[in-house]
Amino acid sequence: MTALEAPQSDAYINDRSHVFHSWSAQGALKPIVVAGAEGSWFWDENGKRYLDFSSQLVNVNIGHQHPKLVAAIQEQAGKLCTIAPFHANEARSEAARLIAELAPGDLNMVFFTNGGAEATDNAIRMSRLHTGRQKVLATYRSYHGATGGAIAVTGDPRRWSGETGVSGVVHFWGPFGYRSPFHSTDEIQESERALQHLRETIMVEGPGTIACIILETVVGTNGILVPPPGYLQGVRDICDEHGIVYIADEVMAGFGRCGEWFAVNHWNVTPDLITFAKGSNSGYIPLGGVIISQRIADTFRDRQYPGGLTYSGHVLACASAVASINIFKEEGLIDYARTLGSDVIGPELAKLAAKHPSIGDVRGLGAFWALDLVTNRETRAPLVPFNAVGAAAQPMVDLAAACKQRGLWPFTHFNRLYVVPPINTPADEARAGIAIIDEVLELADQHYTG
Repeated sequence: MTALEAPQSDAYINDRSHVFHSWSAQGALKPIVVAGAEGSWFWDENGKRYLDFSSQLVNVNIGHQHPKLVAAIQEQAGKLCTIAPFHANEARSEAARLIAELAPGDLNMVFFTNGGAEATDNAIRMSRLHTGRQKVLATYRSYHGATGGAIAVTGDPRRWSGETGVSGVVHFWGPFGYRSPFHSTDEIQESERALQHLRETIMVEGPGTIACIILETVVGTNGILVPPPGYLQGVRDICDEHGIVYIADEVMAGFGRCGEWFAVNHWNVTPDLITFAKGSNSGYIPLGGVIISQRIADTFRDRQYPGGLTYSGHVLACASAVASINIFKEEGLIDYARTLGSDVIGPELAKLAAKHPSIGDVRGLGAFWALDLVTNRETRAPLVPFNAVGAAAQPMVDLAAACKQRGLWPFTHFNRLYVVPPINTPADEARAGIAIIDEVLELADQHYTG
């Protein structure tokens, strides 16, 4: 009897009867029932194992069921499970201290949320109150969360159904060398032209009306877009010139994913606010937050900050963040993530690019990589169209299905196949996963017309 023929479990039946899933047409779903996980692997109730090359939603940076992290949550649960955010407690205080200690510059205070979207909302609110301005600038190739405010700031098609037209958000083009909106021929030119485009956008919107610019330091779901040299420093300089708050969205790129505690460290840039979530505790318990510069924190020293959450700085979540940060340090995971990218993932993906014509571009750093799949390398025509659905998306659907059939759980978006395993994935497991990608790319090569 195959897995498809196996009788449906109560877990599956109850899920299909009662669980309303995100970003999904409910009738089309056939989710696997996950029974357990460990390290870089998880398995379903039938025992089929999957190498997790998605880190679930690019958040399980430390891997599944890390024993020290599980033990820390259990220990905290035995002492104190929850307390209101207006009290102080040891776990929250220590988590804030450790995070502020890791952050660049004078980012000394932490406002805790339950995830990245709420972090976006609160960072924007802080910026507006600090500056007395309303507008928010964000790039088209971006994702900042799905709450009412965060989805308006998001640049990709997920915002379309939630737009009201009165958000005060202005979108602009960020740099993307491979498909340059500025027709650049190299990284330096791309950086210069992207910054000039930003300056002109600010000019026509009115510098005195703009509260903040929010950028994913390395754009995540929309392509693993590593900024070209000089771009982030240029944004920092523009913000300083006009009194605009610079928000670095590090929800996906932070906490080791790019081989640094925060991705901005690659470019020695200090933003005014950093949003974080996912990798801060690998999603073991929901947690996010905003790391705040002293200058912005001082705005609210004698003025009430009008925002809060019942579970802000939840004790169990903060205890897990403390444990996670300490595990990162004890096990050298920042350095490991950096070398995993430079010595294993990057070189192995380069080999695939030399072999498979359907790979138009390979980009990334640390444990944060993407294959940009094309039907023609000269024209750079994507394997599937932008925001493809139905039959138009089938080539990527087939590619993902082939990965899963072989025991690899992929992360795909539009025409891109991502390589984003837990940052402590052993090198041999990373190579094994890339070997499976090597096999399934034959399907993409069949669509190549160049």
